[in-house]
Amino acid sequence: MTALLAACALLLASGLAAVASARSPRWSAALGCAGAPLAALLGLLPVVRVLSGGVELRAELPWSLPGGALSFGLDPLSAFFLVPVLGLSALAALYGRAYLASYGNPRRAGVSWLFFNGLCAAMIAVTLARNGILFLVAWETMSLCAYLLVTFEHERAEARRAGWIYLVASHMGTAALLALFVLLGDSLGGASGTALTSAAASPGTLLALALVGFGVKAGIVPLHVWLPEAHAAAPSHVSALMSGAMVKLGYYGLLRVVWLLGGAPAAFGLSLAALGLVGALLGIALSLAQRDLKRALAHSSVENLGLIGLGLGVGLAALARGDGVLAVLGLSAGLFHIWNHAAMKGLLFFAAGGVQHGAGTRDLERLGGLARQMPRLAVVFALGAVALGALPPLNGFASEWLLYLGFLHAVTDGSSLGSVVASLALGLLALVGALGAAAFVRLFGMVFLGQARSEAAKRAHDVGGSMFAVMAGLALLCVAIGLAPSLALRGVGAPLGELLGSQSGASGLTNASLALRPLATLSLALWLAVAVVATLLVARVRSGARAEDETWACGYTAPSSRMQYTAHSFSQLFASGVLPRVLAPRTIEPALRGVTPGPASLRAGYEEPIVARIYEPLLAAAASYLTRLRLLQQGNAHLYVAYIMVAVVAALAWASLREVIGR
Repeated sequence: MTALLAACALLLASGLAAVASARSPRWSAALGCAGAPLAALLGLLPVVRVLSGGVELRAELPWSLPGGALSFGLDPLSAFFLVPVLGLSALAALYGRAYLASYGNPRRAGVSWLFFNGLCAAMIAVTLARNGILFLVAWETMSLCAYLLVTFEHERAEARRAGWIYLVASHMGTAALLALFVLLGDSLGGASGTALTSAAASPGTLLALALVGFGVKAGIVPLHVWLPEAHAAAPSHVSALMSGAMVKLGYYGLLRVVWLLGGAPAAFGLSLAALGLVGALLGIALSLAQRDLKRALAHSSVENLGLIGLGLGVGLAALARGDGVLAVLGLSAGLFHIWNHAAMKGLLFFAAGGVQHGAGTRDLERLGGLARQMPRLAVVFALGAVALGALPPLNGFASEWLLYLGFLHAVTDGSSLGSVVASLALGLLALVGALGAAAFVRLFGMVFLGQARSEAAKRAHDVGGSMFAVMAGLALLCVAIGLAPSLALRGVGAPLGELLGSQSGASGLTNASLALRPLATLSLALWLAVAVVATLLVARVRSGARAEDETWACGYTAPSSRMQYTAHSFSQLFASGVLPRVLAPRTIEPALRGVTPGPASLRAGYEEPIVARIYEPLLAAAASYLTRLRLLQQGNAHLYVAYIMVAVVAALAWASLREVIGR
């Protein structure tokens, strides 16, 4: 515990040192970057100890404010969520040093290290806090630091808009959390079930507030609207940290409250699962419609967060109904996907930063052919895309396979109604998987294959140094987990035991590990097949054989890049065929008439449909209605004094009336 508190102090000291030395960009970057890796080395020691032994560490510091002490704790649930926080913080810092080196304003880059390290320290504090007040302070600090990083390039309208949306959404969630802790009480460290007796509200009210408050951060639909904006606007190393670690703390808070209440009713678990499934389908369908590379990855984060919610919701519902097998499979899938998604999405956001760094753009319609100029980046991007597409032999398939097994169990062992619902969920999950594969084939193809669509793409250069080393490390981690998923699943054992009970968790995890063992053989066989094909291709190239770029050119002797598929045309069938019209991207297609129609153009809108068609009209209507209150605001100081006097007189009259009635 002392090591983690020292890690927080080290992060803050590192950020302050970066600001103090901002006049020297080299020293500022070195000092700011050093904090997170050193903090990770310090923090991982107690984290591994807790995850391997199931022990709980506690510490208290005196405090004169309500609560009497700052209470910190590290149990298996906290330690599990700290793994992606510490790991990605260190990697993002190493990547960020090289990424920000080309930024034109070294002083602002130096200040950004203070906010970056503050974000890392706040995330650690959120998982360790055992006081409600301490938790809220850490949570709000995390939100504000993330806001300042999202608006790092505040001269761009996109960044200002993203920061504003994130700030509003975050504080709406914080308002719900404030109400939650007022009703729940200050302690987050009691034994499971103790909050039922101390809470000032029913468990249903507490869970509803937790779902709203933590659901905003976790990107649960329809509270997710800040996420695509913020992830696209932030620097790439910040996007990786937010998507891979910060948003997962929403699920940490939700599970913490469920554990404090001694469990959740089946209705809550089913609601979480339904929202997760809708979020997964909506997120991946919208990802297919995006033109910006990072925005497409951000919508994919909504999909994967939905899959996590689906697994956790199914597990909690099964636990409430006494179905131990489904509870283990659902909770294991949700928890395991938290780690898997951190590795996969961290890798691809880093790779997106490499594309922007090397080609100067993230616009899919201006990229293409980068595999020639950026072969190393193409390899790691391909690995990340296969992993996020949930395809073997990489790690993304393993956690989704547990979800498939859980639904198959529900189909065969449930009631007739339960079997029908599980069959429907299984089909929708398969649809999400198919769309995910199409989405990442589209991203890789539009960015790296074919011909360059712009001069910037033709002049692109590959990444190297620490940027490539970070991506290569995460790519190897995705490969390793795919080769040994049952071994990696052991990390889920301690938090699973805390949620299910140590004995049930241990036996259930053994069964889940057995279900993943065949995947290791499948992954090994697929890698051997890849090695054989690669060897044959290398031999063919060395023998002098050449591959032609154009296999079919419509009779043109010199086809141009404009004859290729565009990002929009590739995804048009998927995006328009899956989403209802009210949620589909807006497209204005040309009206072609006659045998030889004239020039035409197509316009497609890529805005978030829920924001554009639901939230914005509602907020505009509310703003129009509330403008009537401007009659009370005339800019007259005398009138405002009169308002105050009327309010004071009314308050005194009410107090006097209550006293008279009381007598």
